This record gives sequence, structure tokens and C-alpha cells, in this order.
Amino acid sequence: MLQSKTRWEIEQQDEATVNVFVEALDVSPVLAKLLVNRGLTTLEAARDFLTIEDKDFHSPYALDGMEEAVHRIRAAIHTQEKILVFGDYDADGVTATSLMVTGLKKMGANVSFYVPHRFSEGYGPNVPAFEKARQEGVGLIITVDTGIAAHDAIEAARLMGLDVIITDHHEPPPELPKAEIIINPKKPGCPYPFKGLAGVGVAFKVIHALWEEVPETLLDLVAIGTIADLVPLIDENRLLAIKGLKRINERPRLGIEALLSVAGIEAGQVSEDNIGFGLGPRINAAGRMDHAKPAIDLMLSENAEEAARLAQSLDEANIERKRIVEEMTNEALQKVELIPDTQQTVIVVAGEDWHEGVVGIVASRIVEAYYRPTIVLSIDPETGMAKGSARSIDGFDIFKALSTCKDLLPHFGGHEMAAGMSLATDQIEALRTRLNIYGQSHLTSELLTPLTRIDQVYPVEEISVEGIEALQALAPFGVGNPKPRFVMEHLAIHSMKQIGSNKDHLKFTFEKDDVKLEGVGFRIGDYYQHIAPDAELSVVGELSINEWNGFRKPQILIEDLRVPQWQLFDWRGQKDIINKLKQLPAKKRQVVCFNEETPNKIGFPPELQEDILFVSQQEIHVSGDEERPYLVFLDLPESIESIQKLFNSRDTFPGRIYAIFVQTEEHFFTAFPTREQFKWLYAFLIKQKKFSYKQAIQAIVKHKTWGQELIEFMFKVFFELDFAKIEEDFVYLNESPNKRPLTESLAYSRRLELSKLEELLCYSSRRDLVQWFKQFNLDLTRAEEATV
Repeated sequence: MLQSKTRWEIEQQDEATVNVFVEALDVSPVLAKLLVNRGLTTLEAARDFLTIEDKDFHSPYALDGMEEAVHRIRAAIHTQEKILVFGDYDADGVTATSLMVTGLKKMGANVSFYVPHRFSEGYGPNVPAFEKARQEGVGLIITVDTGIAAHDAIEAARLMGLDVIITDHHEPPPELPKAEIIINPKKPGCPYPFKGLAGVGVAFKVIHALWEEVPETLLDLVAIGTIADLVPLIDENRLLAIKGLKRINERPRLGIEALLSVAGIEAGQVSEDNIGFGLGPRINAAGRMDHAKPAIDLMLSENAEEAARLAQSLDEANIERKRIVEEMTNEALQKVELIPDTQQTVIVVAGEDWHEGVVGIVASRIVEAYYRPTIVLSIDPETGMAKGSARSIDGFDIFKALSTCKDLLPHFGGHEMAAGMSLATDQIEALRTRLNIYGQSHLTSELLTPLTRIDQVYPVEEISVEGIEALQALAPFGVGNPKPRFVMEHLAIHSMKQIGSNKDHLKFTFEKDDVKLEGVGFRIGDYYQHIAPDAELSVVGELSINEWNGFRKPQILIEDLRVPQWQLFDWRGQKDIINKLKQLPAKKRQVVCFNEETPNKIGFPPELQEDILFVSQQEIHVSGDEERPYLVFLDLPESIESIQKLFNSRDTFPGRIYAIFVQTEEHFFTAFPTREQFKWLYAFLIKQKKFSYKQAIQAIVKHKTWGQELIEFMFKVFFELDFAKIEEDFVYLNESPNKRPLTESLAYSRRLELSKLEELLCYSSRRDLVQWFKQFNLDLTRAEEATV
């Protein structure tokens, strides 16, 4: 048995709806179920999802304030009034700024851009930046991906005589800033039919309205910002992503082409994954490590050499970002280990001079490691203040939790899954204490176990390259439209090996009903020691196509796995058994020992002594918890009944059995004498009648080349059967013995049974040993059924 690392929840679909989709849309049942899982419960909605590329964009004028914004911007362009685009420093903000500047320049606008410095200015519009703009003669400011909560800065702008048009997509506060115009699909009363646009999507709608046509040349920027900002890839975002990816693959701008090159992404083959894990992090790295301006300059560049240089600088910033993240993560994990368990329901960890730009990434890493809501804080020793980011887990609203501590937090904001905050360093311990008290009452054991949502069970025999290719009808994947995740059950292992320089990945070939499927599991190499070669696995993951040397075949990228049945691990004759035992979870292992002298003979360490369960013919001496699910058979029993007694004492069959069956006495079970050997020795007794025991043994050893132990054993059998007797080293033949079978000798019977035990437990094949242990599992099952 091997438990999965996460809770598996398989989606359930309405079969009637699935059947309708299969018939009307001419899709497979697998694809039909995936459509239902995405909340597409009507035929019209499912068809629109699959054919979104043929649909039109929503009218930009459905956004409240668009008509007024177009009028004001056109007036500024007509009079050559200076326009400032005020953006944000993440990938959404960079692409939104680049898009707005490009779109306005094409119309002849006198436009420039400004993005605040993350560390010296912080997030969003600020008064000093607006004052500088006023001094430079700016008359109109257009915010992108920011501004919806900038009350003070917007009021200051009004007093300076600056007009501000806010374009944003974040959740509006209860009271909106007093800007001239606010364009945000989430603004109360806005009739726009889709509320999930990214900041770059809102900017795109403004240019759409200004150009009076869809700005096709700007779709590449929209795709990058939309995918990188993790907004739902449904409805209009899905259309923007599809068309934008097509634009990137067909006619990428110079800046994107240069970025693809340094990222090692093949042009023409760019996917949403390439943006999420390749382009997005490099664009974000500029603002995380220093200033976002180089990233915007790259997107605006019209010179190949300049683009190559800027792309290289972003790549170097990203490399440095990864190095710092690695160092900070290691430091943070070490600090977490020092926090008492009572303070780890919600993890709060802080370090001096940690890089503020990556605290959110480090928080995410800690969530991955511990699956606990986590706050990572960077302490500035000069100011005595700490700034940080929070990341949460499903079902725990971190923003709501922080709201209970708002008296400790001069600044904080965010949403259910992520937040940012600042506080005085001397308040960190109070924050940790209060959040843990809050967490203990809101986080159940179920919530603290990661959840894996599975789309459906996929029979291995139905998997094909064509079927996997058909799943691309749902792409691009992202938030709101995740990659399909399947479970495959009852898979036999054809082969399994550890791969990677650190052996931290696993590669499988599974087999079921003569069908084979390859699987790769990254970062699950530690499972290798916990999967028996004959185990039947259930695995969860994403299906993909493995292409190698012109061959294409299905494979599953494994995210999690489990072995639902008990397993036998054959450790017979293996070296370094003590270290192997230490690697088993202490709370689960139970070492079964039939001879109380065995642990000392093999040098059993004191820390393992408490795990021993002593079993003799008469009784069971328990040390520790005998319900532990891993039974380790350390030595050989005296009889089958000893093992039978052990299993009869248990209510459940163990999840794992480890067979060691060490022999502490050299040649304890030697060759069993044959009947012919017994006949020869008896004839020897008759011939000699009286002789020296020691001399006889030496003579027989020399004459027959039998082992001394074997000869002594045969004599012992004859003594027990009263065929002869020994007195002071002399052996006398009983000339009138009763005819008795050899099995009446206690030594003979015991040796016969021990010989069979040795053959069964020490020298049988692994398969035979598994079958033998199964009988005890069946006995327990029958006992359970009998009590029902």
C-alpha cells in the first residue's frame, strides 16, 4: 500500500448531457465529459467554447465610460496634448503599457509612459509621479492595469489640473476614485458581458474603440499579459489568447522574437505553457529585480540589435531572480523548521534584507513544501519595517484572515489566495500568533491535505495519439480551463526506474490487458523505494504525446499515484538492512521478531528497539503500537503457527510486509539427511554395536565426507527413537528396538518443519512468498465478513 500525497476528487458528469454533446458535437465521450466539467452544460455554450475563434469580440463600447474616454483621447491627439500612460511592473502591466503606447502612437499621439519602481515607490499611482508629469507638461494620464484604488493620487491629480482616465481590471473598492473616466468591467453598473479581462485586455478594448477596428497587430501583447496574469481563459479571454498565440507564431514583434530566442523557445511553436513558464517570468523579472522599463522598451523596440540586447538583459535578470529565489527559499525553509508545530498552521517567516521582489515566489514554494498558508516577510533593519507577501491554500481566505489583524498592518491588500502587507518588525510575532489562532479554528485536517481534482477515469486501452490530439480542441489551457487531468487504475508495472542526475524522477512503463503506457513523474523519485515490482498502481496526471526519432506515442505526466493494495518488499539477503529500516516512517513500522536474541546478534540500534514486536509459540510481547501498517519480519519463526498467531491477533492486514528473515546462526539449516543416509548409519550401528562416539564421527566424516553436524543430528534422532544410547562417549546399540517412524523424533520433526520453513521463507521466489502471505489476508477478510 502507498498513500497518495493528495486527496483525489473525481468529477461527476450528467450522462444525459454528455450523450447529447457526443451526438450533436461529434466529439468523443472523453471530450464531452471535459466540456461538462468546465461548466458548459448547454449545447450552445459547449459549441461556442469549441468554436470561439469564429466569434466576434464584444463591442468595446459595452464598457461603461468608453465613449467618453474615446472622445477625450481623440481630443488630446488632435491638439497634441501630452499623454502619459501610467502602468504597472508585472507582465500584465508591461504588456498593457506597451499596447496602449503603441496604439496611441499609431494615431499620432504625443505619448510617453511611466511605471513606478517597485521598491522606492511601491504599487500604483502616486502623487510625486503625477507632480513630475505636470511639470513636464502632461495634460492627460491614462492608467493601465492599475488605479482603481488610488484615491489620494487621483485627487491630487485633479487639484493639479490633470485629467485621469483609469483603465483597470482589479476589484473596485466600495468608493471609487474621483477620476474623470473609469473603465473597468467590474465597476458597479458596467454592462460589459465579460468581467474577467486582464489589464491588457481592458487596454486592448480602448484601442479597439479608438481604431474603430480590432487591433490585430496588438494581439500578441494581449495574449502574453492575459496568460501571464492568470485570469480565467474563458469567454473573451479565450478568444484573445487563441488569436494572440496565432499572431505570435505567425508574425511576432521584434521584442517577442528576441525573447523567444533567449528563452530557447522554438518560433512558430509557442504555446500557453511557453508564455506561462518562459516569456512571462522573464518579463516579470525586470520589475522584480529592479525596474520594468527595459521590458517595456523591449516590447516597443523596432531595432533588432536593441531587442536582442534588451532580451538578454531580461534573461540575465531572470537567472539572477531564480538564484535569489533558491537561496531565499532554502533560508526560509530552515527557519520554518525552527518554528514550533503549534505555530505552523499558518506559516509566518521573516528574514533581514530578503529581496522584496521575490517574497511572493518564496511563499509559493513554502506552500508547495508544507501545504500551509504562508507569509514571507523581508525585514529592513534600518526602518524597522517588514514587507511581505502571502499565499494561501484552497478553502482558506488569507485576505479575510489578515483582516482580523489589520490593527497590526498599516498597509495590506489582496484576495482569497494571495495578499501583500507591511508591518513593524516587532509586530511579526504577534501576527504569527494571531494568524495561527485564527487558522486553528478555520483549517480542518481535510483542508490541510492538498486536493487534486480529476476530470475522469480514462481506461488505458482507450488511450491513443489521436485521442490526445483531440483534447487540443480545449486549448489554450489555464485558469478556469485547466489541462485535463485523468486517473488510470489497476496498472501493472512492466518497468520502473529512477532518472535524473539526482534520481529524483521516475519513469514507468505500465501494462494492462496487453496494452502498454509510458509514464514520467517529476520530483517523485522518493516513491521508488515504496513501490513493489508487482504492485498495481493508480496514477493521476496529464496525457501528452512523446515524440522521439520520428515515433509518436502516448504518455502520462504523473502528478500523483497510489498503491491501493498491500505490498510485499523482499529484503531477503540484502545488505545494510538497519539503514533501510531507519528510512521507513517510525510511526508505521513494526518489527516482528521470533527470537529475543536476534536484535542483539545483528546489532539492532537502540532507536529501533521500541518498534519490536516479539512473537513466541506461547504469547506475543508487544512494544509500541501493533496496529502499525508496515510489518517487518526480522527473523525466522519456529513454526508456521507463530506467524498464524500474529495475524490472528490483528484486526486488519498490514499495508506492507517487509521480508528479511535473517538467519543468525551460520548453517542453522544444513542439508537434510536422506533416508539412505539414515539406513547406512543404522547398518553401521548394527555392525559396531559398541563404539566411541567421537571416534566414530571422525571416521564417518573421513569415510563418507558427510558434515559433522549432519552426523551428530542423525545420531540424535536414533537416541530419541531409542535405537541406541550414549554413555560417557560410548554408543550402545539397542538390539531389540521397537519399530518407530523417524517423525516420532522431536529433533527430526522440528528439523523437518524448519527445513520447510527455510525453503518457504528464505529461498522461495518472491511470487510464491506473496501468494503464501495472501492466505492470511483472506483469513482476516473472512473473519471480518463473519462478524457483519
